[in-house]
Amino acid sequence: MDLVPVFDLDGTLIDSDAALVDAFVTLGVERDAISFGHVLATECTRLGIDMDAYLAAYDEDQAQPFAGTDALVSQLGHWAVCSNKHRRSGEVELARLGWKPDVAMFSESFDGPKRLGPVLTALGRSADEILFVGDTAHDRLCAAEVGASFALAGWNPRAVPGPGDLVLRHPRDVLGVVDGSVRPTATG
Repeated sequence: MDLVPVFDLDGTLIDSDAALVDAFVTLGVERDAISFGHVLATECTRLGIDMDAYLAAYDEDQAQPFAGTDALVSQLGHWAVCSNKHRRSGEVELARLGWKPDVAMFSESFDGPKRLGPVLTALGRSADEILFVGDTAHDRLCAAEVGASFALAGWNPRAVPGPGDLVLRHPRDVLGVVDGSVRPTATG
């Protein structure tokens, strides 16, 4: 059986680092105080800014697909998004790109940081039927918590491999994993 790929959005399918940073900088946050992979509400609280002001400053058009992700998405049958991104920005970006995942869950869908459990439920799949593709240690942990296979989006130069990670160098490599020609291993 083919695996259903579930993707993180920022740093995995789209290169949004500049858009994320620029919105904070516009609101007076020092560049080196900004980190990635957090729930927006938590990061805004940590940095002392209003989340609505951040959302108003965030430019969805600035976030662009990584090379090869648009072609990958166009070849997928079933797929999903599991992201810490705020729903408003995430939905605008998916619509702008013409991407239509079976399930798209954002920070408002979770009690705290993203988790794969609700995505699995919405997909009607078990952990052994998905591949979670992400770019951070938190993404790796999400997969491990449910016993799902994990692949690192190695096309993002900021992604750091962990022990035992399946590192994918190009988005098209996802296809080999989901069709079974490349074997992933469950993390954790």
